[in-house]
Amino acid sequence: MKTKYIKMTFLYLLLVAGIIVVVMPMVYMISTSLKPNGALYEFPPKFFPQLSEITLENYQFIIGQGKFYVNFFNSIFVSVTTVLIAAMVASAMGFCIARFDFFGKKFLFIFILLTMIIPGTTLIVPQYELAVKLKVINKLSGLIPFYIAWVIPYSTFMIKGFVENIPKELDEAIYMDGGSVFTVFFRIILPLAKPGIASVSIFNFLTAWEEFPWANTVINDNLKRTLPIAISGFFGQHQFTQWGYVFALSVLSLIPILLVFIFCQKFFVAGLTTGGVKG
Repeated sequence: MKTKYIKMTFLYLLLVAGIIVVVMPMVYMISTSLKPNGALYEFPPKFFPQLSEITLENYQFIIGQGKFYVNFFNSIFVSVTTVLIAAMVASAMGFCIARFDFFGKKFLFIFILLTMIIPGTTLIVPQYELAVKLKVINKLSGLIPFYIAWVIPYSTFMIKGFVENIPKELDEAIYMDGGSVFTVFFRIILPLAKPGIASVSIFNFLTAWEEFPWANTVINDNLKRTLPIAISGFFGQHQFTQWGYVFALSVLSLIPILLVFIFCQKFFVAGLTTGGVKG
């Protein structure tokens, strides 16, 4: 019994240490965003500002800039469009691979798996050449198609697993009643695979929302930039980095991510557990 308590105590201490490692950078970012820019370089440094030092001037500066709303809308547009198109395409592909036998099916699935192990940064040069040929440099259309191509393999792989857990008897019942493949897909597969689609959509949203290297390569126009590029614009500005502005903008950029997770949490949790249940 004593050994059990020792193990439990060690486990809880390990969990607390992990939480501190994960949470403290976030706490530091928020606390720094509430300090004046010059307070960051004070000595000795303070992790938390005093109540008299707390200021919203960094947030007021960021929100007062018109380009913040432009960059924010660009990120929303790119991320939402990526999620919607990727969800439709990946759902259809996952349904076809899970339900139908056709020539090249195994090769197609293996090809999808292989594309998942290729690091995205290794493809920047050929992708840039393709973007030049398509004339999508400095355009949001230079981001969306590439983001969709990045997330479709993983989304297809995950949704295929959810579709395979849906009993085929439901499909057969629709076919016996005279329904078509589209009826099965829209009336059976999509509603029952909703937790899986929502789960991958959360990851796809995060991918498009937080992506920096490709967006920084393709977009040079300030009015077409997304939030990650806008944040990097404060580094080295006026011969030193204005960390108060950087962290304030970073905190504001987290709001949509938190909202997406809060409203889709039940689908996310269901998506994690559904895969272990056989139909």
